[in-house]
Amino acid sequence: MRDIVERICKIEAEIKKRRETDFLAVYNTGEKKHEKQLAFHKCQKRNRWVFGGNRSGKTECGAVECVYMARGIHPYRQNRKDVCGWVVSLSTQVQRDVAQKKILRYLRKDKIVDIVMLSGRKDAPEHGVIDFIRVKNELGGTSVIGFKSCDQGREKFQGTSLDFVWFDEEPPEDIYIECRMRVMDKKGDIFGTMTPLKGLTFVYNEIYLNRHADPEVWYEFVEWCDNPYLDEGEIRALEMTLDEPSLQSRRYGKFAAAGAGLVYPEFDESVHVIEPFALPAEWQDMISIDPGFNNPLSAHWYAVDYDDNVYVVAEHYEAGRDVDYHAEKIKQISEKIGWHTDGQGRLCALIDSAAKQRTLGSVKSVVELFYERGILVNPNVEKDLFSGIARVKSYLNRQNGLPNLYIFKSCAHLISELKGYRWGSGDLPRKVDDHSLDEMRYYLMTKPKKVRVEEKTVIQKDKERRIRRLRRGNFSM
Repeated sequence: MRDIVERICKIEAEIKKRRETDFLAVYNTGEKKHEKQLAFHKCQKRNRWVFGGNRSGKTECGAVECVYMARGIHPYRQNRKDVCGWVVSLSTQVQRDVAQKKILRYLRKDKIVDIVMLSGRKDAPEHGVIDFIRVKNELGGTSVIGFKSCDQGREKFQGTSLDFVWFDEEPPEDIYIECRMRVMDKKGDIFGTMTPLKGLTFVYNEIYLNRHADPEVWYEFVEWCDNPYLDEGEIRALEMTLDEPSLQSRRYGKFAAAGAGLVYPEFDESVHVIEPFALPAEWQDMISIDPGFNNPLSAHWYAVDYDDNVYVVAEHYEAGRDVDYHAEKIKQISEKIGWHTDGQGRLCALIDSAAKQRTLGSVKSVVELFYERGILVNPNVEKDLFSGIARVKSYLNRQNGLPNLYIFKSCAHLISELKGYRWGSGDLPRKVDDHSLDEMRYYLMTKPKKVRVEEKTVIQKDKERRIRRLRRGNFSM
């Protein structure tokens, strides 16, 4: 019995020792890892970001990702040996106090081959500024984790071929672009963890809005409540000291700009954006087009189910093309998804009423040009801006727990516009990147929204029958 007790004590002592010295092992057990950190590690995209509030745990997952890759022990990705990567901070001071400190925390000492310092002593690296760390890779060879700071300037980021770059906080755009060049030949990874305190910057456009519809871009928002180790009382106390824009950034990790609120704050990508699925043919309703030639032409295909839920199922969005090109593209997409035509084989669509006008460069209107190419467009659409915005909001709203508008994930431009559509001056939305939103408004305003009618009682039905008889002059009750 004494032997068993001694053995248990030794095991407990070893567990305690590992907890105090091997923070990566503790992180891997899930004790110090929350659900959204796990989603980041599992993501297979090559350009992935965590937008998080202060103390939300975003920096932890960035540092752990670096250690996973350098040691060749990533639990969710294909590992490589002899990995070379950079940790990029805003300044050398921030590097020392934040990112460097986190890397050293999760990198076991027996896995460090060598540390080269820019300043300070290698036997106490946490007090100096590290140039790079050589790390044992479990697949063989040695990996390198280098440290860079944005205040060095773009030229210091040239020339090296890398497997990964971790941005601890938002870098300047020129350094971000340069680092993307560094990982290109190895098909390496870019990942960033940041609190968006600078407003609507290039990261907002390139990553959050994903203006170029890059399939490798991924992001997650992390807020204080996602971190189970933050005290609820401290959260409430800090909330009271912050104004709304600061709260959006520092608590929720959201992009905020003073005086430029979202037109559609009801839009939630996790709710309204869905994976494509095969629709019943009878749900198909209408195509809607916002015409453009030098500007983008936007077209979407809309379907409606039996409960009046609208589905945006396909997208065509392109600039610098003529009617011949757009008409052919619309036909190709319609054929691909099996879209219905009228009795004469023509596609039917709504279009901006401005398409009725003839320009000096053409004797025919855009409506006529589409008609000649087999697309019957109807320019009689309701264009009132504020009524249209209200109608879109009513479809996005979740009064009964579920919205009435769902967008297929493949409709990247519409999703991007919904996320970035903001109020400008004079109580009007900014007239930027709104072509998809315009034609969605045309469709939703033209389509009458069903009003649920409660089942009538026997007395109500009898009353209506008697009134109809009276109106027909039949006084026999």
